Amino acid sequence: MRDTAIATLETDEQSARRVADLFAEAFADDVAVSLTETTPGTWRVTLYFQRAVDEASLRDLAAIAGGATAAAALRFETIAAKDWVAESLVGLKPVAAGRFTVHGAHDRSVVPANRIGIEIEAALAFGTGHHGTTRGCLLALDRLCKTLHRGEATPRILDLGTGTGILAIAAARALHRRVLATDIDTAAVRAARDNARLNRAGALVEVAKANGPNAPAIRAYTPFDLVFANILLEPLRRLASPLTNLVAPGGTLVLSGLLTPQANAALAAYHAFRLERRIVLDGWTTLVLRRAGHRRSVVARARRGS
Repeated sequence: MRDTAIATLETDEQSARRVADLFAEAFADDVAVSLTETTPGTWRVTLYFQRAVDEASLRDLAAIAGGATAAAALRFETIAAKDWVAESLVGLKPVAAGRFTVHGAHDRSVVPANRIGIEIEAALAFGTGHHGTTRGCLLALDRLCKTLHRGEATPRILDLGTGTGILAIAAARALHRRVLATDIDTAAVRAARDNARLNRAGALVEVAKANGPNAPAIRAYTPFDLVFANILLEPLRRLASPLTNLVAPGGTLVLSGLLTPQANAALAAYHAFRLERRIVLDGWTTLVLRRAGHRRSVVARARRGS
């Protein structure tokens, strides 16, 4: 086990949450994030890195979320090796989002009977549901579940950049439908597959490694009625055309990983969609978009052999 590089920042609550969320999204499995209130109005963000870091790059990233003052306040140190990922995640409290509760093994017994519990192993750091991007997607799914009735056409669902598999598991459990979950990271694919089995969704969630929307694993099921893309602004803009082609007429695209000031820039890239809902949480925005056209019926799909 390698020594751990630590970056610490104290700032106001909103800036602290934005910095914590942005680093969690940007570094995925290479960082564990701790967020605590030290004094009233002052919050400390502690970032534990499991590989060497470039301090200038980290300050640039902190400036995006918290401004120049936050970037300048970032402090660095290195300490002896320890499993800080498990250390930081094991204390996280359950997170509720609509009908869903994301929790660790230590809180399995406290999930209300009327909620869908999604358990994420504490040793994995591809996303735990605690930041505004994942919670925004879960809230979007909660509302979409009310319109994707079981009597209608069987929806095809894709979770692009699945990480721990939270969104794929949530969709499979709530809708009782098959979901394709993909990621470019082999370790994330393994984590998502393990979590799907842990959450009794292994038979409904197919997890595959895919280097982008044009990968064969995705093309085999195109078009999709519901697509989640919880990634950052730049890849969302770069992938606008292929992502658009993945969504069936009348289908829904849920975009996240967007700081609130970035939301309009993402919207501008998706011309074939209309905005149905904007969810803002902790300085992050989730966009629910609908593609023009009408969903195909069960009969139409049967005729096409789908």
